[in-house]
Amino acid sequence: MNINLTLIVQMLVFIVLIWFTMKFVWPMILGPMDERSQKIAAGLAAAEKGKADLASANERAEAVLREARERAGQIIDQAQHRANDMVEEAKGTASAEGARLLASAKEQIGLEAAHAREALRRDVAQIAVSAASKILEREIDPKAHSDLIDKLAAQI
Repeated sequence: MNINLTLIVQMLVFIVLIWFTMKFVWPMILGPMDERSQKIAAGLAAAEKGKADLASANERAEAVLREARERAGQIIDQAQHRANDMVEEAKGTASAEGARLLASAKEQIGLEAAHAREALRRDVAQIAVSAASKILEREIDPKAHSDLIDKLAAQI
């Protein structure tokens, strides 16, 4: 056998093998590879979309947190103002109540002092009448005695 013929036959077999591979085997290999590359591309696109959605969600969350913090600050400020107002109102009410109680106490003291003075005048008048009665050694009748005590009380 000649080497050239062997070489030509091998080339023909090789060409048939290439043709057979390109016609039947190659599409079977390329189909799953194309599917796999499409799945990978879709996965990468979904990952990018997920990253974008995550960034957007983070921005929205930060905005909501910022707004919540501002609102909480406003509520705290309003509560502090309301508390200050309530304290001032309570101080005013307590001050007015204290002034009223002080005026009432002063009035009560004035009344008690007047009653004490009146009782003291009556006691002094009775003592004066008793002393005068002993000096004169005679008893004054009750009506005259009462008139005399009223006159002495008026003078004192």
